[in-house]
Amino acid sequence: MQEKAASFSIKHWSQDDQPREKLLIKGKMALSDAELVAILIGSGNRDESAVALCKRILASTNNNLSALGKLSIKQLMAFKGIGEAKAITILAALELGRRRRGEEALDRKKITSSKSVFELMQPIIGELEHEEFWIIYLNNSNKVIQQNQLSKGGITGTLVDVRLVLKTALEVGATGLILAHNHPSGTLIPSEADKQITQKLKVAAQSLDIKVLDHLIITEKAYFSFADETFL
Repeated sequence: MQEKAASFSIKHWSQDDQPREKLLIKGKMALSDAELVAILIGSGNRDESAVALCKRILASTNNNLSALGKLSIKQLMAFKGIGEAKAITILAALELGRRRRGEEALDRKKITSSKSVFELMQPIIGELEHEEFWIIYLNNSNKVIQQNQLSKGGITGTLVDVRLVLKTALEVGATGLILAHNHPSGTLIPSEADKQITQKLKVAAQSLDIKVLDHLIITEKAYFSFADETFL
């Protein structure tokens, strides 16, 4: 049986079937998601190759890499051939990808639209199972000075300290603010509390000549912009 298991190790496949060789010859874009994950785990199990195993794992998440990244180590280990080390490797690689998206958005720095806010914040809060409220501080060129998590709570809501927001704005010299929080439920409809805190911050900031430019509700794949929908 050990011989059969070895035959499914990537190094024993024909060169045309090896994802590593395919990447070297054709480039990373030529590989499927399953082939890329197969490179991470190196081998499958006694009954299927690494690629076949990875196809099955991805199928369990409807071939959604974001959903795959949300699986726990225990859930990944339920697949025959995935031990703790392989599960950790998969999750670490997906987390690096998530962080890379965030850094790429930060590189742009300047906020030009609600979409650019979404691209900046989605990797940070878009996939969380709890609610977080963030403030983005901008200069008069709409460039990001910094972004701070203001509060963290359950899925029922968060607490927002207006005084802390404005204190930080004055300290960093911000002339504009953008509010952002996530809805783990996936709904893009603002609650009454969302509307109230937006107006409360807007009025308070105006007295200091600071503008609240937008408030985004962010989910995994979409967003609601108060400015776009003329809620501000």
